[in-house]
Amino acid sequence: MEAGRTVRAVVLVGGEGTRLRPLTETIPKPLIPLVDRPFLHHVLDHLNAHGVHEVILSSSYLESTFHAFIADRRGDPKITWITETTRLRTAGAIANAARDGHLAETFLVLNGDILTDLDLTALIDAHHRRRATATITLTEVADARPFGLVMLADDTRVEEFREKPNEPIPGTVNAGTYVLETEALARVPFDRPVSIEREVFPALIGSGAPVHGFVSDAYWIDLGTPEKYLRATFDALEGNVRGLDYVSPYVAEGAHVDVRAQLGRWVVIGPAATVADAAEVEDSVVLTGAVVATGARVRDSILGPGSVVDPGAVVEGAVLAERARVPEGARAEGARVSAGRILEA
Repeated sequence: MEAGRTVRAVVLVGGEGTRLRPLTETIPKPLIPLVDRPFLHHVLDHLNAHGVHEVILSSSYLESTFHAFIADRRGDPKITWITETTRLRTAGAIANAARDGHLAETFLVLNGDILTDLDLTALIDAHHRRRATATITLTEVADARPFGLVMLADDTRVEEFREKPNEPIPGTVNAGTYVLETEALARVPFDRPVSIEREVFPALIGSGAPVHGFVSDAYWIDLGTPEKYLRATFDALEGNVRGLDYVSPYVAEGAHVDVRAQLGRWVVIGPAATVADAAEVEDSVVLTGAVVATGARVRDSILGPGSVVDPGAVVEGAVLAERARVPEGARAEGARVSAGRILEA
């Protein structure tokens, strides 16, 4: 980042994480741990590493959990919280922050559910060099169907957002990190939901404003589904994300793993969690205080805080919410067990 330029950031944390339910019934998606700490810590640490010292967060979903997170956070960046009385979506949340005078000149926007090692300094420098009103980080994918295509003219200028294609097609897609000038949001209302991707960016392009793309091959994945959350965790364990360095399998301080238990390589055992005698855990995350009892087997699954897999039970491809339980000898294949509930036979 150029000397003398202070850049603030807005981190979008207001989603309800519906695709990660039932885990997100009690934990907002950005606060679900990624290996050793809530994911939002990783986002803030990444910003701090690139000289961002002020961050704005806002949400109307499970707000009290964010207050506890902020109280526990130490060091930069400084966090300003803005309460949303209603869900404002991406652009509405940013406009709400700008209305209160928290944003001036250039600022970053990041999604609070995306793990990336993107070079934010290079992104901001490119934005200033091109005198852009908005710069959108893009990444190349082999199949754009889940995303929709972003078409470029003259190598960097964004020409068009295209709908999601029906057939597999490679191309550049929106990677969810932006640099904006305040004028990009000049006409955005702050009292109703507005999508930056579907409304603001197309309007800017249509008006002739300089909207540029920043194509990057940095690591990038959203944590929006159980499969992607596990994939991101495993990539972090494997050292595929710059700046993250872990021993695999990862067993947190205060966890108890019996000497006769078996852990696979891609496993996270959280603080105060227990893996008992003859239990097996493969390709899974066992969060704080969860229990895998004697002889139980867990594979391709996420066990929420305080959840319990009773003796001899088999859990595969499942998500257990906080304090959920799989009873003795039961099979939970592809199950989603809500907070405080017991798997029904």
